[in-house]
Amino acid sequence: MKKLHYILIAALCGMMAGCMDGDWDEPTFSQPPYGNNSITEDGIVSIAQLKADPDYATAIKNSKYKLVEKNVKIRGRITGNDLGGNLYKQFAMQDETGAIIVAVNEGGINGYLAEGQEIIVDLKGLYVGAYGGMAEIGVPYNGSIGRMSKDLWATHYKIVGGLSNVEPNAIEPVDFAVAMQNMDNAGMLVTLSGVHFAAADGKRTLIDGAASGGNYYSQQLKEYGSNVIIRTSSYADFAAMVMPTGACNITGIATRFNSTWQIMIRKTSDIEVVEK
Repeated sequence: MKKLHYILIAALCGMMAGCMDGDWDEPTFSQPPYGNNSITEDGIVSIAQLKADPDYATAIKNSKYKLVEKNVKIRGRITGNDLGGNLYKQFAMQDETGAIIVAVNEGGINGYLAEGQEIIVDLKGLYVGAYGGMAEIGVPYNGSIGRMSKDLWATHYKIVGGLSNVEPNAIEPVDFAVAMQNMDNAGMLVTLSGVHFAAADGKRTLIDGAASGGNYYSQQLKEYGSNVIIRTSSYADFAAMVMPTGACNITGIATRFNSTWQIMIRKTSDIEVVEK
């Protein structure tokens, strides 16, 4: 019995020595441990083509929804996620032609979909529609489009090129003054140049005033009327940021709710003070 014990110890030591000498294969992650890596690239259309498709354009226009029953996919990069706490259980993706919001009932999306990450979304079995005129991908909810479950979402996206394929500057923000001329541009990453917060006094924060819906607060800009607002959640990391009194360049996701443009900033650096 004692002899057998020694034999087992010797064998174990030999295995350990082999591992320490590099004789074992280290695990590799050639494919991301997220999403559905079996999704192929056939059937990809541009985001603009998707939104213009008669099967979905009517649903978007009427803030309804339409089930995707054919092989349709889109490919783009993440331009906004929940990293700063302002985009809640949703993210924006964009390609060279346009942008769209994807609604997922999940927190911490930024953990695997960073800004600049490229993905393919397999739309078959999901719904394309709109909420308040804002084009979204999700599932039906109270007669409009709403968030899909995280388990459903996990089967419908593929991370392209691995987790290292992140290029935050691959999609440059467009001039909001130009983008706002076309409602189809809703969801795009934009910059408002040389604007002033109407209520800025050196003390007021982004969430001063009355809430404009749920935990969100709206701030107007001197250069625009009430149809363009900066929308901030009280849960955002930058909620207590004091509004600059001087001119700013403001970058964010240009969402819409009916006739109002709602600019969703993603992080503190999205507000650049250019004149104090």
